[in-house]
Amino acid sequence: MSHQHPHRWSQVLCLLAVCAGTTASAHAGLPETSNVTLRRGHPEDFFLGATFGAVISRDAGKTFRWICPDAMGYGGWNPTAYLWREAGDLMAATGSALLRSPDGGCSWNTHPYFKDTWVSGLAAHPTDDRVLYVVTSRHGRPNGLYRSQDGGETWAPSPLLRQGLVLNAVRVSPANPQRLYATGKEEGRMLLLRSDDAGETWREVVHTLAPLLLPYDLMVEAADPVSADIVWARVSSQGSTFMLRSDDGGETFVNVSEIQDVFINMELSADGKTTWVGTLNHFFRGPSTGPLDMLTLPTGNACVLRQGDTLYGCGSTWLHDWALARSTDQGSTWEHLFGLYEIQGTHHCPRGTPVRDLCPSRWPQLAEQLGAPLYPDGGVEEPTPEDAGTPDAGAPDAGTPDAGSTPEPPPGPKGSGGCGAMGGNMAPLLMLLSLFTLLRRGRRRVHSTTGPLP
Repeated sequence: MSHQHPHRWSQVLCLLAVCAGTTASAHAGLPETSNVTLRRGHPEDFFLGATFGAVISRDAGKTFRWICPDAMGYGGWNPTAYLWREAGDLMAATGSALLRSPDGGCSWNTHPYFKDTWVSGLAAHPTDDRVLYVVTSRHGRPNGLYRSQDGGETWAPSPLLRQGLVLNAVRVSPANPQRLYATGKEEGRMLLLRSDDAGETWREVVHTLAPLLLPYDLMVEAADPVSADIVWARVSSQGSTFMLRSDDGGETFVNVSEIQDVFINMELSADGKTTWVGTLNHFFRGPSTGPLDMLTLPTGNACVLRQGDTLYGCGSTWLHDWALARSTDQGSTWEHLFGLYEIQGTHHCPRGTPVRDLCPSRWPQLAEQLGAPLYPDGGVEEPTPEDAGTPDAGAPDAGTPDAGSTPEPPPGPKGSGGCGAMGGNMAPLLMLLSLFTLLRRGRRRVHSTTGPLP
């Protein structure tokens, strides 16, 4: 497969998706990465959400290992982002449950405090990740914002809690951690809510976004790192995603860019002057006042994370060989970090943890699909406690997540109906997956991929 023709393969995937019939969630037909996070204070620790569970590295990306979805227990509602606290525990709002791993990915549970509602958004204080916020979205139940002061062990409701309100996202301002933003809807009206005192009181603004035709799903996405009054949101309308910027604390919004693709996430530069947006099929960059321009790479599952002056981006192994890359020139060129075929088996975890008990038996089938080494360590070895996870992550859970504590899943997200919407008869996709694997096994892999601006 040539690096020079990613769009040709994208067209093939689209054709097979059409032939497959009914649609499902984005890129459900092929294994893909979907988001990336780094552990606070430990840049050597990577965690990537994926359509097939998650992938983790504890050695600055030298090796990546698999965490199977069965062990994570999130059902059919994949987390769109994770939070990896400095203390070692991983957390994610799945849209259903608040998912948590206290031991660096070996055991997982759902927080029982939210068993009667749906957790739709999670955010952390920019400098103290013991302070966490979530918002909820279950229809027919009171929804609002909840706070934790102890890293997610215990939670309490804020004054923002009422029947009829449905919230979808929350962000904390890096410029002023007392400033919180949340979005949602109430009685069909799209709302942006702002707090200047860490959630004690709230200012609520109704946004009709009249220039757009039938806009829906207003969602706060980013708070400016320099000015607490600058906040970013997105809204959907007529099959497009509109990126919106407010310079007055969410009172008014200006349309910065229209993107005709499925939004994944966005990042801002340290000075707030540059914006990056990842979508299902492309990657965009531009000044924070717009417009945004499409870059050559990545193509496919283009999530983005900024750490200092480095960008990390998800990519599609099936289109340009890598599933994670980094850029030190603002996304103009990318350095290969790993492809799915380089996963080195399952995550090393102690006996009695869900990952150790469930994932090894599932690895051979996935390894065959990815073209990954079946037993890279020379055999199926029982990991010792010394190599079985994080030394500072806490005691592992002795069993699988409690199924009784998982709330019923909400309805699935709206699909794009585009190239990423795959489902139905998957036989053609599996045939194509086998072809990609054979091609990859038969050629020398190139571990550096660059793409100039168009």
